[in-house]
Amino acid sequence: MTSDVSRDTNKNVNGSLISGVILSVLGIIAIAAPNFATIFAETWIAAILIFAGFTKLVYATQTRERGGFIWKILLSGLYIATGIMLFVYPYTGVLTLTLLLGTFLLTEGTFELILAFKLRPQENWTWPLANGIITLVLGAMIWFQWPFNAPWLIGTLVGVSIIFTGISRVMLALNARSTSNPPDQTANAT
Repeated sequence: MTSDVSRDTNKNVNGSLISGVILSVLGIIAIAAPNFATIFAETWIAAILIFAGFTKLVYATQTRERGGFIWKILLSGLYIATGIMLFVYPYTGVLTLTLLLGTFLLTEGTFELILAFKLRPQENWTWPLANGIITLVLGAMIWFQWPFNAPWLIGTLVGVSIIFTGISRVMLALNARSTSNPPDQTANAT
């Protein structure tokens, strides 16, 4: 019984380790080819919007009697049209997504700074302050370099995110492996 549990644990740890390595390699590829990764991410967002739009359309027809049918149809049309537009005009979509990312970071940085000063009497208030400053700087960098940074920025950020996800999976798998196979205590006692 214990060998089955141990075998299952090792299988899960190995699977997590392999997926972490694959994610890390994919992140490196995304950083090495940021333009391709940016277009891939933009196309993925377009597909999600189209799928969400059709899902909203089905929901609108199923709940027609509950009211707001026209608004539900218009909202689903907006999702579908935006997704199709991102497919048809990918470069424009990349420009728009980059500008939205810069706006998001500027807004988030501002809110983090406000939060930091609200937390100022507390001991670790400088962490949100530093986060807010860094986020504001990143948002400003995107805005001031737009549209020249659009082709590579999203792909690079996605690549960095994937690398860190992969590294965290590898580290968790290695940690799980070391805790499931502790060193022999009797060998250390001699």
